[in-house]
Amino acid sequence: MQPKAPDATLDTFPKLLQHHVETRPSRDAIREKDLGIWQSWTWAQAAREIRALACGLASLGLKRGDKLAIIGDNRPRLYWGMTAAQALGAVPVPLYQDSGADEMAYVLDNADVRIALVEDQEQVDKMLEVRERCPKLEHVIYDDDRGLRFYAHDFLHDFVAVQETGAEFDHANPDFYECEVAAGHGDEISIMLYTSGTTGNPKGVVLTNDNVIITARNGIIRENLTDREEVLAYLPMAWVGDNLFSYAQSYVAGFCVSCPEDQATISNDLREIGPTYYFAPPRVYENMLTQVMIRMEDAAAIKRRLFHYFMEHARKVGVRILNRESVAFTDRLLYAIGSLLVYGPLKDVLGFTRTRLAYTAGEAIGPEIFDFFRSLGINIKQLYGQTECMVFICVQPDGEVYADTVGTPAIDVEIRIDDSGEILYRSPGVFHEYYKNPESTASTKTADGWVHTGDAGFFDERNGHLKIIDRAKDVGKLNDGTLFAPKYIENKLKFFSYVKEAVVFGNARDHSTAFINIDLDAVGNWAERNNLGYSGYIDLAGREEVYRLVKECVDQVNADLAEDPALGNSQIHRFLVLHKELDADDGELTRTRKVRRSKVSERYGELVDALYSDRDSCHVETRVTFEDGRSGTLAADIKIGSAEVYPVKTVTRDAA
Repeated sequence: MQPKAPDATLDTFPKLLQHHVETRPSRDAIREKDLGIWQSWTWAQAAREIRALACGLASLGLKRGDKLAIIGDNRPRLYWGMTAAQALGAVPVPLYQDSGADEMAYVLDNADVRIALVEDQEQVDKMLEVRERCPKLEHVIYDDDRGLRFYAHDFLHDFVAVQETGAEFDHANPDFYECEVAAGHGDEISIMLYTSGTTGNPKGVVLTNDNVIITARNGIIRENLTDREEVLAYLPMAWVGDNLFSYAQSYVAGFCVSCPEDQATISNDLREIGPTYYFAPPRVYENMLTQVMIRMEDAAAIKRRLFHYFMEHARKVGVRILNRESVAFTDRLLYAIGSLLVYGPLKDVLGFTRTRLAYTAGEAIGPEIFDFFRSLGINIKQLYGQTECMVFICVQPDGEVYADTVGTPAIDVEIRIDDSGEILYRSPGVFHEYYKNPESTASTKTADGWVHTGDAGFFDERNGHLKIIDRAKDVGKLNDGTLFAPKYIENKLKFFSYVKEAVVFGNARDHSTAFINIDLDAVGNWAERNNLGYSGYIDLAGREEVYRLVKECVDQVNADLAEDPALGNSQIHRFLVLHKELDADDGELTRTRKVRRSKVSERYGELVDALYSDRDSCHVETRVTFEDGRSGTLAADIKIGSAEVYPVKTVTRDAA
């Protein structure tokens, strides 16, 4: 059922919740897989759970304007914690669950968090470690009590016990919950989400109910979403995309959200749910395609030939069929046979059989990867957004989906490009402020509501779509004056399945160079098929055979760059394969997998210097953090490879 015209009175999430209790009480609102079994809660059941929790939080002293931290994997109780806090006029502050204790301490202290709702023992231990550094943190509530039986602390509370206290509080104060919900309004703060912090400490982005709800509703209208959608909530709750797709739009439209059992079971859970509406950053689609190609290389010869034959046909006509363009009858017939034998089973394995809309954003996605999924009949589209506007800035319209653009402005969004090429926007989703950071707020948001994105781009004159070049601050020049756009080159490198991450250098240099992280799964499978033994990542990354493989990727990128007169001289001259994967725990990536360029440059300065010398190797010792929290040192002699550099295509002008 299509959402009706907006009701101005439904301007907070607790009010939207009550609306769904009245209109679809027995419909599933959220479900979770636990011990292999899907458990569901209807809107009416979820509302009862949230009311008891809200009253329990009130009994612990949470009140309007206070902050409630949410930490853990995607769990119904954690989502309920967000609504419960909002019912009291308090502000939920989700944190990345894989953050270390020190990272969490900064956010907890900066956000003035009074109560933390966490998933399990792992997160409780982090709270115990940082509590002395966060004097405003008064209580910690945990969802999963495994391993916590002998944790004797007055400030620790079991989730169910808090709800039981809340039920007693509710009984003694029967009008309290309704009065608190009624007091909420659209201008009130809805949530605080922290930026990834690529250049410094994360900033708390303060968003109002109007920011979130109006943006969510506009997205629903633009894509004709209904209350019958199915969504899998698997991305970090601290990320703005999850808050929009798995929380806000669910409450506005009334559709059901499913939480996977574990990060390791996401693929299986995705197949079981068969979402109709899906979002993933490019790396997820890249990993999916890598796994598909690895499986096909290991398949029987006849199955492999069948796959490649029909995928070649899909590349020719699949996207045109998806766009409802004219296609010859024989091609449609062959595509239908391919759907029966290859495309349908493949979509089923991936979990996309019912998917009618899928988004990708955050980074550029490779044209080959993008077209692969669209050729299967999966309507994947790119969007462009930021935390500061609740995601939506641009979206690709149906029938106007291009691999090199991010679409046209979303509903109620204005965009302009300033004289320096930076993209600015204005919309109902524009954030209220950066918490306790008026200087950054003033430098990012103008007095009349325009927001500086920090991205450089332009509108394509052919179709009116926005194109992103790079982060404005990262765009530089080589010493010969050639435009240097590192992210653009890095994305080209990451289009290859063998390359997981890349960092390109060149600003104020004579030429470009690159660090490469190989994809262990893809390169490992390649090594096994070529009878190349290895003992681990460091060993494999240093093999001469792997360098030749990576060189082929770099050479192809250089060949592509040579076709562009503006960027041709920024071809990569030398490269190396890092001895370790870039890691958020080592401060090299943000929690959303964005490269901290300055940190990488500083940490591996000797390797950067070696790339710009005549050396063919460099010894390096790197301090790393292991998964269990221990630290150690990795040492390696890193080879430096040379790439093929091609003549740059010149622009010829006809004589007048």
